[in-house]
Amino acid sequence: MQNGLMQAWLNSSYLAGANQSYIEQLYEDFLINPNSVEQSWKTIFEQFSSAETARPLHSEVRQYCRDLAKNKAGLLSSCNGLDFDSKQVKVFNLMNAFRFQGHQNAHLDPLGLWEREPVPDLNLAYHDLTESDFENSFNIGSFAIPKKTMTLADLYTALKKTYCGSIGAEYMHINNTEERLWIQQRIEPIMGQPQFDPEEKRRFLSELTAAEGLERYLGAKFPGAKRFSLEGGDALVILLKELIRHAGQQGMKEVVLGMAHRGRLNVLINVLGKMPQDLFDEFAGKHKEHLGTGDVKYHQGFSSDIETEGGLIHLALAFNPSHLEIVSPVVIGSVRARRDRLSDKASNKVFPVTIHGDAAITGQGVVQETLNMSRARGYEVGGTVRIVINNQIGFTTSNPQDARSTEYCTDVAKMVQAPIFHVNADDPEAVAFVARLALDFRNTFKRDFMIDLVCYRRHGHNEADEPSATQPIMYQKIKKHPTTREIYAQKLIQENIVTQEDATEMVNLYRDALDQGKGVVKEWRPMKPHSFNWQPYLNHEWDAQYPPNTVKMASLTELAKKISRIPEKIDMQSRVAKIYADRAEMAAGKKPLDWGAAETLAYATLLDKGISIRLSGEDSGRGTFFHRNAVIYDQKNGSTYVPLENIHQHQGDFKVWDSVLSEEAVLAFEYGYSTAEPRTLTIWEAQFGDFANGAQVVIDQFISSGEQKWGRMCGLVMLLPHGYEGQGPEHSSARLERYLQLCAEQNIQVCIPSTPAQVYHMLRRQSLRPMRRPLVVMSPKSLLRHPLAISSLKELAEGTFLPAIGEMDDLNSDSIKRVVICAGKVYYDLLEQRRKNQQDNVAIIRIEQLYPFPHQAIKMLFEPYAHVHDFVWCQEEPLNQGAWYCSQHHFREVIPFAASLRYAGRPASASPSVGYLSVHQKQQKDLLNDALTME
Repeated sequence: MQNGLMQAWLNSSYLAGANQSYIEQLYEDFLINPNSVEQSWKTIFEQFSSAETARPLHSEVRQYCRDLAKNKAGLLSSCNGLDFDSKQVKVFNLMNAFRFQGHQNAHLDPLGLWEREPVPDLNLAYHDLTESDFENSFNIGSFAIPKKTMTLADLYTALKKTYCGSIGAEYMHINNTEERLWIQQRIEPIMGQPQFDPEEKRRFLSELTAAEGLERYLGAKFPGAKRFSLEGGDALVILLKELIRHAGQQGMKEVVLGMAHRGRLNVLINVLGKMPQDLFDEFAGKHKEHLGTGDVKYHQGFSSDIETEGGLIHLALAFNPSHLEIVSPVVIGSVRARRDRLSDKASNKVFPVTIHGDAAITGQGVVQETLNMSRARGYEVGGTVRIVINNQIGFTTSNPQDARSTEYCTDVAKMVQAPIFHVNADDPEAVAFVARLALDFRNTFKRDFMIDLVCYRRHGHNEADEPSATQPIMYQKIKKHPTTREIYAQKLIQENIVTQEDATEMVNLYRDALDQGKGVVKEWRPMKPHSFNWQPYLNHEWDAQYPPNTVKMASLTELAKKISRIPEKIDMQSRVAKIYADRAEMAAGKKPLDWGAAETLAYATLLDKGISIRLSGEDSGRGTFFHRNAVIYDQKNGSTYVPLENIHQHQGDFKVWDSVLSEEAVLAFEYGYSTAEPRTLTIWEAQFGDFANGAQVVIDQFISSGEQKWGRMCGLVMLLPHGYEGQGPEHSSARLERYLQLCAEQNIQVCIPSTPAQVYHMLRRQSLRPMRRPLVVMSPKSLLRHPLAISSLKELAEGTFLPAIGEMDDLNSDSIKRVVICAGKVYYDLLEQRRKNQQDNVAIIRIEQLYPFPHQAIKMLFEPYAHVHDFVWCQEEPLNQGAWYCSQHHFREVIPFAASLRYAGRPASASPSVGYLSVHQKQQKDLLNDALTME
């Protein structure tokens, strides 16, 4: 290599000594696959093997890069033979600088308030280039225009237009070369100037007119009312409508949206086609009595059909609470259900759009959880278009130093290498271009795409807020700043595409349409039945009739044999082999069924009838406590075999997914799935029930109240391992009291099954009954292998779910002086202690369903004990936890008149349980003695 050229190469910012590891890695990647590196680097590395020189040894180049940081000058004479123009290399570096950092100098802020330092790497001088080089032509390498060379002046102008205009493109963090090149080939040829025909531009202006017009109309008609207006982010309407139009052109059939409050009313009216009069009625306080307790208008969801060039496309806006970002995984789950229903493995028919706030996307951890699931097998949906309405102000904080620790609010998306496109919301054409780009990228690579819609908020957090109190400078600027519609109208007037009269007429026509209260989205069509009809699941209560909850003994036995029969070629782990050998004996009637056998047999009977099952959670394949082992791992090659997938050819679909280590996002996903697909038995299992409180938002805001607030039915099952075995505060309690406190209006079911037969019938009932309401199960831990917690095949074949179970020992009811009521594992402790005591004057009744409380069933069980006045509720949980506080009024209603009821259990405690085994054992002994000892 000539010394002068070598010195020029070394002086390049990307060849600095500090980057030697990076250069070394690039060169190694090049040796493996020349196309895996950027074209500019490929050109440089190819010089090592040019026709005039022999390629140096890899070890020489590697050592050279390592030594570079220590001694640049001394190495100038050690490498010879690389013959290329040093200026050309600098031009390549300039190109890469714009690709990497151009977004930092882009014109993104409509208000012009961003105080960003100029990026040195984007200056000619930084690369030892000057204006004297402007007229020289250079090879432009991979710059995606149909030229091989350009003058430096033209190239520099093109780079600034492409990367420093209204669009700031961040994509060089993506490892996949094909994806980076695809983006370059889409953005570089247009040089930041997307082309739209006059009709499209008039349409954009009309949509901006609608976005602005609705907000002004509502502000005048309902002054002071909260509406969380879109003003300042009006271009969101164009963005969404372009996504929908483009999706229709590509043959997609459904779009599911999730968003918080900001701009929601505008999206409902101007994108989904909700009738304005319906919205006005909500502002006026009118409501429909049959819709339950209801919710505020900016939480409401909506569904509609929109006509596109490619046909009808169905839109669904998810209902959501005020809890920011939690709706996103719900949307993803709904999309996965729709995709599974349509057998759309390629994700070409349904796609999700999630809309975020600039403060929420950085502040809420569920965003990271949801992104982390985006490529996981059980949760991927082929990519999500994620949009940030970036008000630059968050909630009330305008200083980014107080809102986040990253340069952009969208930096979290880099964890999944999603492209991030920042776009100035006052440039509607740039917004429309990015919308199309986003959908095309998503459909091509099945990956997430992030759009940062940089805008502002014309009013406060809500219309009653006074933002100038905390952001005086920003709101002085906003008051003087023209609206996006005004800016774009003037642009089109200057381009002779519309006249001032045309723009004014658009405003008047839109206002007239609002006055009439009819739909303002001309593409709206009356909704037709889509891929699924909910009708069979409507208007059913707990006593709904359903097919007999029995399977004939012969069929049950055959299914039990099938799911316990493992191909001989599979080398099972020894403990798993023992479990399946036992299950084979259970199927043959030689052993009673344990919990795992009965649970999997329940799934088998449903699958046999074509009903699909989805089970997910941490360690759900094997079960946290090794009881399920639904997935068998071959010990020789790691392959898997799932017996429940191999019943017969026409069975239902069985999927069990070991989830990411998350409760909140995963449970929200499963809730979304179950609200979109009621025919599938959808189950989420907590690793320990204690950990479910990490998803408390989902439980409180969706699962327990979604039907009452929004009319959203959901048949989700939550399996929450619960039981006091002395494992400490975080491994004992599923917080039964919290679920019981949420019970009202027949909203959820809370069950504590105590036998394998009970879990078998409970799961079948949940699927076969046409009613769809959540089922919360305090599932066992030690009972999974308890010698008394067993059932026969006959109990499965001939029985049914019992909401309460009476005395099982042969006691004379006339001799009973006390009745102990309990639920769950403590029943077996009481039973064993009573037998040990040889007592025959205490009866034990266990309640298997605590809500809806089975009054009549329990009253029937209490009939033989009408003479008893001493009733005790016994629980393992502390006094202030468990069922006592929430359910004692139910207990008092069913015991005989004038009988007394008292508590036997642990004392009140701030912690769910003690941490010392010896203390736990003493407490357990005391509560058993308290419940059984007669004075």
